[in-house]
Amino acid sequence: MPANEPPANPLAPQPGDVKFTRGNIFIQESGLLIRESFPPQISLSFSGDLPTPCHQVRAVINPPDAENKIIVDAYSVVDPDMVCTQVLKPFEESIDIGTYPTGHYTVWLNGEMAGEFDT
Repeated sequence: MPANEPPANPLAPQPGDVKFTRGNIFIQESGLLIRESFPPQISLSFSGDLPTPCHQVRAVINPPDAENKIIVDAYSVVDPDMVCTQVLKPFEESIDIGTYPTGHYTVWLNGEMAGEFDT
């Protein structure tokens, strides 16, 4: 897999999301998993709560900026017409964020540093 080309993101925004309302997610824990491959493959795992059981997790993985910060924006989407129980729903997700050229990188999830790695 070429560097800087992240694998398919199962949490990426979907075409049908335009009909949904964007909402928050409440992240309790996050961290990186670094697989000892060449080049190293990096995964971001995070868990927390969704506002309701009807919300679905979405995440956008941005390419590294000039400071090698990889910004991940995680949020939820929900069908505004769906009647849903107003209780928090725990979730746990893990996404591959890709492989990167030699350097030191930090991964940020919704404004908080989730971890760092060297390649």
